[in-house]
Amino acid sequence: MTDHHLAKAAITTLLIASTLAVTACESRSPNAADTSNAVAAASPDVRRRMADYTTVHLVADTASLSPNERRMLPLLIDAARAMDPIFWQQTYGSRDSLLATVNDSVVRKFIDINYGPYDRLDNNVAFVATVTARLPGANLYPADLTKAEFAAALAKATPAHADSLKHLYTLVRRAADRTLIAMPYHVAFEAQNAIAAAKLREAAVLAEDAGLKKYLELRASALLSDEYQASDLAWMDMKHNTIDVVIGPIETYEDALFGYKAANEAYVLIKDKAWSQRLSRYASMLPSLQQGIPVAPQYKRETPGTDSDLNAYDAVFYAGQANAGAKTIAINLPNDEDVQLKKGTRRLQLKNVIQAKFDKILLPVAKELLDADQLSMLTFDAFFDNTMFHEVAHGLGIKNTINGKGLVRTALKERYSALEEGKADILGLYMVQTLNAQGELKGEDVRGNYVSFLASLFRSVRFGGGDAHGRANIAAFNFLQQAGAFSRDATTGKYRVNVATFQTGMNALAEKILTLQGNGDYDGVGAFQQTFGTISAELQQDLARLKTKGIPVDVIFNFSSETASHE
Repeated sequence: MTDHHLAKAAITTLLIASTLAVTACESRSPNAADTSNAVAAASPDVRRRMADYTTVHLVADTASLSPNERRMLPLLIDAARAMDPIFWQQTYGSRDSLLATVNDSVVRKFIDINYGPYDRLDNNVAFVATVTARLPGANLYPADLTKAEFAAALAKATPAHADSLKHLYTLVRRAADRTLIAMPYHVAFEAQNAIAAAKLREAAVLAEDAGLKKYLELRASALLSDEYQASDLAWMDMKHNTIDVVIGPIETYEDALFGYKAANEAYVLIKDKAWSQRLSRYASMLPSLQQGIPVAPQYKRETPGTDSDLNAYDAVFYAGQANAGAKTIAINLPNDEDVQLKKGTRRLQLKNVIQAKFDKILLPVAKELLDADQLSMLTFDAFFDNTMFHEVAHGLGIKNTINGKGLVRTALKERYSALEEGKADILGLYMVQTLNAQGELKGEDVRGNYVSFLASLFRSVRFGGGDAHGRANIAAFNFLQQAGAFSRDATTGKYRVNVATFQTGMNALAEKILTLQGNGDYDGVGAFQQTFGTISAELQQDLARLKTKGIPVDVIFNFSSETASHE
């Protein structure tokens, strides 16, 4: 994540101001209605909503781990678990207070899946009767804060105070006089961060890889200070570690009000070294691939870092935002633009999760919605490639606007995340097509990647508009359909890729997204989403067929006791 450094004076101001906060981590969420004398009624369709998920027994191969690495795993899992209560406070408020209003075991389980009473696969619709609509700013801002009030507060604030209010790692709260103050995460979540930091330091003592040891120590310090850049750089420098942990406030998806605030999450991972070796050569190709992007030169003038890693992992444990609703199948980090330009990024493909989603979701979706004669082109390798190059493609394009509006992320605010995911999707496919033409993906048919891409659009569109990846894929589906990249048989309701026009549509979408990003065109992104961001009645009917067939939308993890038995 970008490390917006605060001046010492600003930090002091924040710490003093934090003591004035009435509700740093509220015992009851501002989303909640008064439930003091009532038990929350279960929405009658919660059991139907539960059917959108299928349980995956998440097993990771620990055979390659040393005794010390096996001892590290439970410590890293304990550190990861500490992110759960932090994320609850960021996204909703008090888990215990909410669960106390619900006596239906199915509803309680669904609350835990969603980290709150809002269905993340259905545009964050409330499924508990006693709560109000989800706040766009989640629990990261005061419940009654408007964009106009925030803008006015920034205009009147000192530069240091304005920076603190917009900072990635602060909560915005009200002082006793109702003015806006910023509370640093390391203050607001001091107890949980201390637990996580202690566990990371215990693991660091056991670490045999010098790079991993340094990263764990620096990440522990970062959790206690909100200064993450040094640990991001150390994470990029790790090359030979077998186990890994991604932990802390990372993505800004949860902040639909401004897109300023990161939310906490964690992954514990084991590297698949054989698969990783197959992938390692692609990172060095980024500069030449950047030059071939189908967009005007000024939108690709930056040179991506070539120190990027591309590796395959088995996931052991998810926590926080990573475990809420739809589950991530690949990671591209860090998000800090300075680190990206200096070092590139690391792309982590979560192979066991990708395989589970391919088997349980993508194949059944394709069998229902794609023409039978194109099904044979759909392979795990094509799906894996598309997923992998999606993550690589986050490093392509442009990080700074071309017209002085600053970082693309900052200029586009809450509209950034969905557009960035759309960029990675389409530029990932551009990379596959380019590398295939260069003979780098030997034995693979690019048509399989196109078919896999279409099938995956159906898969991700089902995440809904409440998810950044869902919004990205709704827009991509509509744009590409309008461009003739695929067609639908009105009689059978089956879709087929039009290979001849697919690349034309792909290039047009890439150019559109990169131009919006490079211009920092906030209003233009809004118009793009307005035009292409709605699921049509026809597509909704087709998606309903998937539900009728009992095809799940996403997965719930049953974290493996088999992995734990090796610890």
